Amino acid sequence: MPRPASTVTDAPRTTEIPAEAARALGAFLEALGARNASPGTIVEYRRNVTDLLTFLARRGADWRAPDRATVRAYLADLADRELAPSSVAGRIAAARSFYRHALRSGAVSANPLAGVRAPRRPSRLPRVLSVEEAEDLVTAPKRRVVRNQLLARRDAAMLELLYATGMRISELAGLSLDRVDRGRRRLRVVGKGRKERELLFGAPASSALEAYLSHGRPELAVDGEDEGAVFLNAAGRPLSVRGARLVVDRWVTAAGGPRAASPHTLRHSFATHMLEGGADLRVVQELLGHANLQTTQVYTHLSDAALRAAYRDAHPRAGRRAGR
Repeated sequence: MPRPASTVTDAPRTTEIPAEAARALGAFLEALGARNASPGTIVEYRRNVTDLLTFLARRGADWRAPDRATVRAYLADLADRELAPSSVAGRIAAARSFYRHALRSGAVSANPLAGVRAPRRPSRLPRVLSVEEAEDLVTAPKRRVVRNQLLARRDAAMLELLYATGMRISELAGLSLDRVDRGRRRLRVVGKGRKERELLFGAPASSALEAYLSHGRPELAVDGEDEGAVFLNAAGRPLSVRGARLVVDRWVTAAGGPRAASPHTLRHSFATHMLEGGADLRVVQELLGHANLQTTQVYTHLSDAALRAAYRDAHPRAGRRAGR
């Protein structure tokens, strides 16, 4: 009997998935990569599909054709774990995509997840900083006395660029020197789907970046193994996405910002403040790298004050009492 090919790591994770299921999963992930899915997306799909395959293996169910009762049992298992609706939806979406690919390749004869509905995700608007809160956060490394000035210059450049451009934290961590045009205050990032776009930044971000590149990065890059990355860690290696998140988290705490603030909060704030300042929605869509305009439109709901002001200034009867 062949040895199973893959082992799941989530507890309890002693059950191994069948070799054929592992091969089908590998082919599915390769197909995602061929469609320019990001490394993070591939990791998430691997984890989510493996979660289902392991569940089926523990129950002794054939992964090719689990019956409806087994699928319902899996949904109940997800509910018992008290996962957020968005997490449950992500697992179901990944499993459904996996089986669609397996069906096209002939590995299965039907998609057992077809028609299975995920719980509705709550419609939550992203948290946004006020202009004053955003300014306090991005200028905190310059205003506070810290022991390591090299890292403080790096952190200031990171925070300023995140807010100035609206880029994702992964895009910031992956930024290389050859993609930064310091004279024109522009940079190029590779976003989701490996799509490249150009971003602009203003004088404050330019000043912070120049200070770091002139009197921060050269000292950090002492071993010459930085691979051309803009942002380095204390050991002179390229700063990871996780490391970049920790940098932002530390400064949110140091600046006394909202506890729920995150790198993505700066991205949300960038988009909202751009729209409140009069930027066109499609311009913001391009800068954020959104493929769908509907994704960008969520920020129009956040600009309530600007909406009221625009209505008050534009409508001929906005400032009059009804009936007059």
